[in-house]
Amino acid sequence: MKLVVGLGNPGSGYAQTRHNVGWLVVDEVARRAGATWRREGKDAEVAEVRLGPGAGEKVLLVKPLTFMNASGRAVAPLMSFYKLEGTDLLVAQDDLDSPFGLLKLRMGGRHGGQNGVRDIIRLLGHEAFARLKIGISRPPAGWAVPDWVLSRWRDEEKKDLTELVRLGANAVEVWAASGLAEAQGQFNGTDLRPPPPPKPAPPQVVPASVPSAGTAPVSAPGGAGHTGGHVENPEEG
Repeated sequence: MKLVVGLGNPGSGYAQTRHNVGWLVVDEVARRAGATWRREGKDAEVAEVRLGPGAGEKVLLVKPLTFMNASGRAVAPLMSFYKLEGTDLLVAQDDLDSPFGLLKLRMGGRHGGQNGVRDIIRLLGHEAFARLKIGISRPPAGWAVPDWVLSRWRDEEKKDLTELVRLGANAVEVWAASGLAEAQGQFNGTDLRPPPPPKPAPPQVVPASVPSAGTAPVSAPGGAGHTGGHVENPEEG
């Protein structure tokens, strides 16, 4: 059995905010599998799915109801109850340090300022679990981080957000069925940002014309005698 946790905040007011992109991913996995969410104690909603070929791998999808900063309260008891190891856990999270449109998976590492991950590490007592990091970009100038992560997606971002959530759900399915290395190989190159415009070609330098042997030297302007060994290009000036 495996556990996939989508980080976010409960309540309709947070549903379409950047901090809840992890919830969007596990919601998409549950939707595809036709699974329904049920309350698990007071701290989580869960949905049970099977992912992969044949009977598939049993996976418990989890949405903490504790608010982001206390996410570990929902995750640690489930890890203990089902006797799971860190390698059985994948946390889908928003990532300020990745640009919007970027998707990557990694194993372990520090929380990077993501308070839900911070609390899970604190209550599990280790960092050795996988993360699905979904880029939301750093806040623009004039925005505080708390305001940015709780802001809603802009209209122009929603098309790419739909694709990013779809690919995130694909990554969860591959991780559950085939492991982290396979999921990394398939999805760590995901980047929905438009390619940068091509660099302009450098200007071509046209060499000055040099008279062939036997040609009379070109006179300097105003009829003055030409000195110094330079032949003036008639196109210059």
